Amino acid sequence: MTSRIGKPNTKTDAALHERLAGDGNRHFVMVAGAGSGKTTSLVKALAQIERTQGPALRRNGHQVACITYTEVAVEEIRGDVGDDELFHVSTIHSFLWTLIKPFQNNLLEWVSNRLHEKIAEEQEKIDKPRTREATKIRAAELIERYERQLTEIGSVKSFRYGTGSDYSNGVIGHSDILKIGPEFIAGRALMQTVLARRFPVIFVDESQDTDPAFVDSLRKVARAIPVGFCLGFFGDPVQKIYMQGAGSIPAEEGWETLEKPENFRCPQAVLRVINRIRAEDDGLEQIRGRHVVINGEEVPVKGSARVLILPADERRQERLKEARQWLVDQDGDESWLEDEDKEALRLLVLVHRMAAARLGFPNLYSALNDRAPEELSTGLVDGTAWVVRPFLSCILPLVLARHEGREFEIMRLLRKHCPRLQPDALAATDTAGLLDGLREHIDELGALLRAEGGVCIGDVMRFIRDSSLVVLDERYTELINTYTETPEPVVDPATNNAALRFMQCEVSELWGYRKYIEKMSPFATQQGIKGAEFDKVIVVVDDQEGRTNTFSYGKYFGVTKPSETDSANIAAGKDSVIDRTRRLFYVCCSRALSDLVVVVFAEDTMQMRNSIIDKAFFDSECIYIFD
Repeated sequence: MTSRIGKPNTKTDAALHERLAGDGNRHFVMVAGAGSGKTTSLVKALAQIERTQGPALRRNGHQVACITYTEVAVEEIRGDVGDDELFHVSTIHSFLWTLIKPFQNNLLEWVSNRLHEKIAEEQEKIDKPRTREATKIRAAELIERYERQLTEIGSVKSFRYGTGSDYSNGVIGHSDILKIGPEFIAGRALMQTVLARRFPVIFVDESQDTDPAFVDSLRKVARAIPVGFCLGFFGDPVQKIYMQGAGSIPAEEGWETLEKPENFRCPQAVLRVINRIRAEDDGLEQIRGRHVVINGEEVPVKGSARVLILPADERRQERLKEARQWLVDQDGDESWLEDEDKEALRLLVLVHRMAAARLGFPNLYSALNDRAPEELSTGLVDGTAWVVRPFLSCILPLVLARHEGREFEIMRLLRKHCPRLQPDALAATDTAGLLDGLREHIDELGALLRAEGGVCIGDVMRFIRDSSLVVLDERYTELINTYTETPEPVVDPATNNAALRFMQCEVSELWGYRKYIEKMSPFATQQGIKGAEFDKVIVVVDDQEGRTNTFSYGKYFGVTKPSETDSANIAAGKDSVIDRTRRLFYVCCSRALSDLVVVVFAEDTMQMRNSIIDKAFFDSECIYIFD
């Protein structure tokens, strides 16, 4: 295990270890604020389990399950616990798939029932008198699709887990896994017993963002088995930033709630800000802050926390650049302009669309996101969508390698992806002539991808197909034909034309997209950086560009009037847009190791300044207006 294990225990860690060593009810909830070292506490708890119960668990073939939210978090925890098979570290989806995969007959039954449900839902739309004609047509198309899938799933030999659902080909997607797994656990006593015996200890990381149905199914197991089974939740309700998350996990009878107030990340200026934000929520006051060793003595880092208010006009990108230059001039620090070092600076935008606009791939984003199939919209964000995968894995790297003269990398990519260089194709071929021809094709490909304008992604894919330069997904054959037969741009977003709209985007957008996916730009979404930390953080607040009802900084800061729904939710104590925005703002501001800047685009800059001063999160002398 890593050096995290050797870090001193906090009072909360010691209390948890004592809890884990007990013989009775050991279920618990740990609430740990941003920068508190929640993952350290989790890993230290795993180490405590290994020390005190490891031999017995191994003898009985048991494992300790550690379930977390992302693959990045999985790898981080695995890096701590090593290859010890005692620990089963996985995402929620992978964990659930491990449980339900053996039940293939039940999966077939579930998929069949789900398709019947979808058909009923679409038929209900058609039957409603006020439904628009376009919606009825779309519903009829979906019913036809679902009915076709019902006939096709009978020939599926077994189901597997994938990003998006494709029932006809035996693929069950992310969203379905989150429905099936909790349903199987909650509804089958045998499944509960099997689960508790196989995993007598289950830790759930980032519990506030965990699917509520999954949380409830685990709680049901804990109620059924109060002794001999340990369920522990690690999280922070104030960092719940996804609509579907469970949020606060109430402790049940016999459970223990442990609070961890320390913050080891933020400088004093930022710590004051996040405590003021949090005071409007659960009131947990975080203590300590980041320290550094100077002349052998630990001293707190002061840091800075500023707000820059900019006019919300058509010059947004320009103004953001000017604001970053102003920070350079004020601080004498060029890193405010950093565009490469991802640890030095992060610009946190509200949605991926904002990053796409600033990095030059807005049409590509729109094509694969707006009313696109789940497998494309989900795969767009992490680069796994089938239409973009060849560009990220081979085509763009191949052109870059040719441009930079990296011959070894060119050959590595060609051997892996080019059908003309596979052993069976090389048998009766002039290898020297083949390689010369491939180099010419790569040069032509590079010219296409670096064209100033007028060349579309579809043109590149047509060239790839005709030159047999890269093996393509079989779906590309039909897509390229459709692109060739569709000379006019398709503007309206729709599920069936998402891939075609992608093909009609200019090739220049691929480079900005690659930069974003490979994290070679300073941009990241505000929701996507939970758990991360950066030396300098710029939080970009711009409700107009966000185009979402989920968050509203205008309403949160008090310059935009809440809607009737907002007011009703607030009065009823329900989760509101203001609650969600507060939590997101807390997450963003708590990422900074040294300096925090909030850039706010506002229609009325003076009104925004006065509202932010009234909030009292930032010292008034640290709030600046730029006209």
